[in-house]
Amino acid sequence: MTPNPFLGLVYHWLGGLASGSFYVPYRFVRKWSWETYWLTGGVFSWIIAPWALGLGMTNDLPSVISETPAETLLKVYLFGVLWGMGGLTFGLTMRYLGMSLGMAVALGYTAAFGTMVPPIVKGELFTKILPTLSGQVVLFGVLVCLAGIAVAGLAGMSKEHELSEEAKKSSIQEFDFKKGLLVATFSGVMSACFAFGLDASGPIKALTKVHGTPDLWSGLPSLVVILAGGFTTNFLWCAFLHWKNGSAYQYLSPVVRPDASLARDRTEVLETATDAPGEEAALQAHGLDASAAEAASGRVPLFWNYLFSALAGVTWYFQFFFYTMGETKMGEDYKFSSWTLHMASIMIFSTLWGIALKEWNGTSARTKRLVALTLAVLIGSTVIIGYGNSLAPKAAAGVESPAAAPVESRP
Repeated sequence: MTPNPFLGLVYHWLGGLASGSFYVPYRFVRKWSWETYWLTGGVFSWIIAPWALGLGMTNDLPSVISETPAETLLKVYLFGVLWGMGGLTFGLTMRYLGMSLGMAVALGYTAAFGTMVPPIVKGELFTKILPTLSGQVVLFGVLVCLAGIAVAGLAGMSKEHELSEEAKKSSIQEFDFKKGLLVATFSGVMSACFAFGLDASGPIKALTKVHGTPDLWSGLPSLVVILAGGFTTNFLWCAFLHWKNGSAYQYLSPVVRPDASLARDRTEVLETATDAPGEEAALQAHGLDASAAEAASGRVPLFWNYLFSALAGVTWYFQFFFYTMGETKMGEDYKFSSWTLHMASIMIFSTLWGIALKEWNGTSARTKRLVALTLAVLIGSTVIIGYGNSLAPKAAAGVESPAAAPVESRP
């Protein structure tokens, strides 16, 4: 497939839009605890949507999975498990550093490690990337993206400084910079494991091409395996919370039990650094909480809860559906930059959601300028990375290594 970095950039923007928007349907879910609606949506995110679109858009998906070496399947699956574990400490990051600083630090680690570790491990940083103008431009774009995430953190902290003392204490419960930095590092690196899983899934992509799947859809079988790992982590955590909170009955009950807790402890929420911006934007929406009449009623709208959870879950999946499409357009040499494009796009659309939902109303002119600068820097970083990819030599950009294209070796 001939690389087309700017079309790839559009796909990554669509993925960012999906990631920045997926939490909004959850705001219409009533009388369910977090673990109930998260796991319900997760079944669609991590199981149903990957298999449905994988079966529909690729050839012989079950055969591709069964023919993949067990070592590859296990490695990709474990990276999915580790990615899910990134959420175990994300809530603690918010507790120790506050939402804005904590998210900026975790996202920074996720963007940096997810982008740079694969080419470093492969030995390509000093052989393919740094010696070329195109590689240098791409790396500059990565640095600009990290700067944009830092500016987003500054905007958030500026907003927090303008809050009342009571609101500040609620926002940052136990500020501890050293402890928060350690927790954010763990959460950010674990969240980057999704990128490592995609990089390790090369044999799966090669096999699906052998079976006749077009390049554009060749990343979809990999998602089936990675997201199975993510489902494992999330399922175990939600099962634990069901046991702890007595909330497992909610899947079938049309009424709320008076002894069951619907409250949500921020540290119990299992979401990775890539999920959180979408939630924080959605939480600013006005008019999406239950009305007083609904709150007083014990009735649970089961049909609508399942519908909105399914919509949220499928929307979440589409971030990586478009990610795999965008990756195929970036060229072999610089496809590692797709992770930065994804992270930048998430932040762009989450920020736009925040503006649309009036999250920044009432803040100072300085804070609003920082928000505008965040958008400008992040959008600029995606354009720079796309431009850097377009500078790659055409011959090198369109050729796959023999190991990645074993079609001729099969009868």
